[in-house]
Amino acid sequence: MDLERLLTDRLAPAFAAVAGVPVDPAVRRSQHADFQSDAALGLARRLSRPPREIAAEVRERAALADVCASVEVSGPGFLNLTVADHALGGLVSALAVDPRLGVPPVAEPETVVVDYSAPNVAKEMHVGHLRSTVIGDAAARTLEWLGHRVLRANHLGDWGTPFGMLIEHLLDLGEAGAAQELSMGDLDGFYKAARAKFDDDEAFRERSRRRVVALQGGDPATLRLWRLLVTQSESYFLTVYDLLDVTLTGDDFRGESSYHDQLAPTVEELDRLGLLRRSEGADCVFPPGSVGRDGEPLPLIVRKSDGGYGYPATDLAALRHRTGTLGATRLLYVVGLPQRRHFEMVFAVGAQAGWLTAPVRAEHVGFGSILGPDGRMLRSRAGGSVKLVGLLTEAVERATALARERNPELGEAEAAEVGRAVGIGAIKYADLSGDRHKDYVLDWERMLSLDGNTAPYLQYAYSRVRSIFRRAGAAARPDADVSLAEPAERALAMELVGFAAVVEEVAGSLEFHRLTAYLHRLAVAFSAFYERCPVLRADGPVRESRLVLCELTGRVLRQGLDLLGIRTPERL
Repeated sequence: MDLERLLTDRLAPAFAAVAGVPVDPAVRRSQHADFQSDAALGLARRLSRPPREIAAEVRERAALADVCASVEVSGPGFLNLTVADHALGGLVSALAVDPRLGVPPVAEPETVVVDYSAPNVAKEMHVGHLRSTVIGDAAARTLEWLGHRVLRANHLGDWGTPFGMLIEHLLDLGEAGAAQELSMGDLDGFYKAARAKFDDDEAFRERSRRRVVALQGGDPATLRLWRLLVTQSESYFLTVYDLLDVTLTGDDFRGESSYHDQLAPTVEELDRLGLLRRSEGADCVFPPGSVGRDGEPLPLIVRKSDGGYGYPATDLAALRHRTGTLGATRLLYVVGLPQRRHFEMVFAVGAQAGWLTAPVRAEHVGFGSILGPDGRMLRSRAGGSVKLVGLLTEAVERATALARERNPELGEAEAAEVGRAVGIGAIKYADLSGDRHKDYVLDWERMLSLDGNTAPYLQYAYSRVRSIFRRAGAAARPDADVSLAEPAERALAMELVGFAAVVEEVAGSLEFHRLTAYLHRLAVAFSAFYERCPVLRADGPVRESRLVLCELTGRVLRQGLDLLGIRTPERL
């Protein structure tokens, strides 16, 4: 059990006894003591008593003697809690023998669908796909580690009118030539050539329109050509995911096409429920509370006036399938913030239709943009979108060069391995270490720095831990007594016992900057401990105690970074 929860559990009965009703003790870390509770301030008006008097009575009633060295009433009515060293050491010892580092599996696992990445077939992935892929993968990893059944859904754009022109362009090139061009990864060139012909050639446009009809009608020859485009694109996507080191696989592809047969039944169900309204020839649902800038009700168009279906219908069919067929109770949509209004409307319709009723809920896990050094949207030198493969390759190349410069003893293979771990880790950490709702600037120098709140700084802390054990020639004894005589030992222990609370909070909020901030605090505390508390030169029990602190630090850093999808090299 983490300290914050332990103190909360000890204070809650005392506050309830004083207030006559359950009260949240509101325990949190403090600069004035280890922890602080300010719940007495909120009770003062209700009980018509001075908050310091309330706090003093709670102090007398609370069973804290075996946990706290001191409990003081301060200021207007705060309770300042200083944890006893023996209690803190005992918690560290418990963590040392716990394979899950104090983080138990959830008591009631859920089926969670995480919808993320979502590139378009026959288009190269660009920097705009990075945040969805990185944040979504961190969410999937974290929830899975906690024991939930996580279903990854890579909602590919693999259906619709553009495929008419793409298939016709494929036929113009010949299947063999098109397959070779696509297998070489030049998806952008293929798409742009098809678009240019579509814009300039009326005959090609007409062929493309007829091909869309054939595709939607299930023509076998057209479907075979469409499948060729999808297969080649999926192969390219998997190459990118391998380079980015995320957990998405071919089994996770859930293209728009997979919901094609469910579109009509979904719209029919909305009609049966009385939710469908005709507006300017289209079938729409008007979610409650959705209004445009002019104050008029804003429709979600589920079937267009020509009888075709747009992506709102696909999103509703997917939501219906995920809650009904898959039995998911938590749906996460990791998509940029500009889509916020769209998902609000989709979720509102889902609730109206009865697909989203407690405990089932859907969340838009929104995020901002990646900016260049000029503070504008990150662009290539030619002014176009930055290709994701190019960005990742540059990160690995920069990190590999730094690894060779810092540690010339690394062999070629190990330098490449370290370069990939550090380069990809730096990209991911830069994304996850800031509030995801905000934009951030891609800054290579800061991202790859061994100082500050960066992945390399944490990876370096981990490699320091491993270097201690390489020199020690032995592992820590998990059953060794942990003593905390030095302030730096105690500060490190305080951070170590906070891991569980952070993971639990992040699993709910999906605000991964809280986990990165914790890991950075832990690394800073370990650095101070490393400088001030000799480990291998210490004697007997002190050495054994400090080895436990080192081992536990390494395990928490490795597990925390793994939840973010970041590797931890043994040497850096």
